[in-house]
Amino acid sequence: MRIGKLNNDALDALVLSKLRHTRREVSCAPQIGVDCAALDFGGSLIVVSTDPITSATANLGRLTVHVSCNDAAAAGAEPVGLLVTLLAPPDCTEADIDALTDELASAAAEANVDIIGGHTEITGAVTRMITCATVIARSINDAPIMPDGAEPGDDIVLTKSAGMEGAAIIASDLPELLGDISECDIARAKGFFESISVVPEGICAARNGAKAMHDVTEGGVYGALWELAHASGCKLIVESALIPVDGVTRRICDAAGVDVYRLISSGCMLIACADGMQMCERLGQIGVSARVVGRAASGSGVEIDGRLIEPPGADELYKLFEERQGRAMQRGVIVV
Repeated sequence: MRIGKLNNDALDALVLSKLRHTRREVSCAPQIGVDCAALDFGGSLIVVSTDPITSATANLGRLTVHVSCNDAAAAGAEPVGLLVTLLAPPDCTEADIDALTDELASAAAEANVDIIGGHTEITGAVTRMITCATVIARSINDAPIMPDGAEPGDDIVLTKSAGMEGAAIIASDLPELLGDISECDIARAKGFFESISVVPEGICAARNGAKAMHDVTEGGVYGALWELAHASGCKLIVESALIPVDGVTRRICDAAGVDVYRLISSGCMLIACADGMQMCERLGQIGVSARVVGRAASGSGVEIDGRLIEPPGADELYKLFEERQGRAMQRGVIVV
């Protein structure tokens, strides 16, 4: 099978269709395009989500914390606690684990979330450190905001700019692909790791009329648009020229030969709302850049520049890692 998340058809057929939900406390169950579940224990709604980090080695601790918290924020929930599992290969050292734990603790302090438990294990089942985190969050409103809330006529807002996380990972983990990219650009790209949290915009949007939100992860902006459209039962009509892309990200994507719109993009949030310009103004007041990139309409799928796009495939980043593995195997080198 190809590297990356299962495609949506396989996910539905092999996993989601087999799950049964009989507990009355479960108010929101898994479905395509929905990254969180919600539990109602008769008081505040609890939102939970889980995510592994398998596509990066640099800034592993920061990504572990913020990517999980971002899922909760996309549901209009404030992260409270994290459970973190660390699987490390036999050749790792105590210093490696110590450094990762320091990074996890620092990122948790930034996100105002406590690491409340987890599991740490040395295992030959992995060749490099892998983490998986589960976030426990408190819903800001009476009900979580889910991707199925978009309606025809809504504006679609995108925060920050596409491909930031992917550019940061390429700059950190795949420098051999950067060619003539300047040291200044590489340093700026690595700095994008500082902007991958969408908790501030998620909370702000939840308090200011967001109907649906989706953080942009694997599959990039186009993948997130497709999942938002699928979950809401709407057609999303978007102009690619309106999707903001930082110049450094563009140059790195061009050098690596990847599509910036299909590149992993933690740090970006899609928001469906009645008044996109007002939402952008509110986000700007907390220092988050945002732009209206399209609108929701009756129908299905995602229309980019007048053409329907295909459902998301493997993220562009995985293609780069597969290509590097192939080059290494040709040289008789095992990449770990």
